[in-house]
Amino acid sequence: MKKLKIVAFVVIFLINLFSFSAFAEEKISVAVAANFISAFKEMAVDFEAKTKIKVEGTFTSTGNLYSQIINGAPYDLFLSADEERPAKLNKDGLADTPFIYAKGQSILWSANKDFCKAKTWQDALKNEKVAKIAIANIQTAPYGTAAQKALEKVGMWNDLQSKLVIAQTVAQSFQYASTSAVDAAFCAMSATVSADGKKGCFFVIKEAPEIVQSACILKRTTNRAAAEKFADFLKSPAAQEIKVKYGYR
Repeated sequence: MKKLKIVAFVVIFLINLFSFSAFAEEKISVAVAANFISAFKEMAVDFEAKTKIKVEGTFTSTGNLYSQIINGAPYDLFLSADEERPAKLNKDGLADTPFIYAKGQSILWSANKDFCKAKTWQDALKNEKVAKIAIANIQTAPYGTAAQKALEKVGMWNDLQSKLVIAQTVAQSFQYASTSAVDAAFCAMSATVSADGKKGCFFVIKEAPEIVQSACILKRTTNRAAAEKFADFLKSPAAQEIKVKYGYR
């Protein structure tokens, strides 16, 4: 009888230990558009503190993440910088119905504060001292596409071709400018919140379309419950506070 009690105790202990370990190690993998890095990291910390679910992010351009997903990358969620790619994943049966999680704004940023003494961002770019201007890849980065549309709208796209330096992501575009590798860069408003971002100056590009950013849970997720919790968190007041802090609506 005593032996049976000992065996039962050991079994219960192991079950509880396994359950605790599984809970402690619960995590999800999120594909995140590069413009949203800082906001996402802060959200992940807040979410993990509240739920004990670890959130791991992979950051690059929206186009690169989309390519990874259609080629089988094991993400649970996709936080895009556009509406088109999540919608296509949903149409192709690879994702749940998308939802808008943020709306961003394009800016022109420079580490040189004299750059912003110009009356307009167009005038700033016409300065003969401006030799290099970074822009995110227009094929894979929605913020790059938005900057292109703005330049086309004001009739400067063709004239600036020789000065444009192509970055792989909008985050890299800002990095080029913050290290003075270029004179200015088309970036996301979120860049201005960083320590480096506060050191420079910027113009808001009103001619650029608003960046509507959509997210979706991927059908291949192996932890749907946790993915749904994070998706809900993205719509919460707590997440909204963080988004506003980084210049999103």
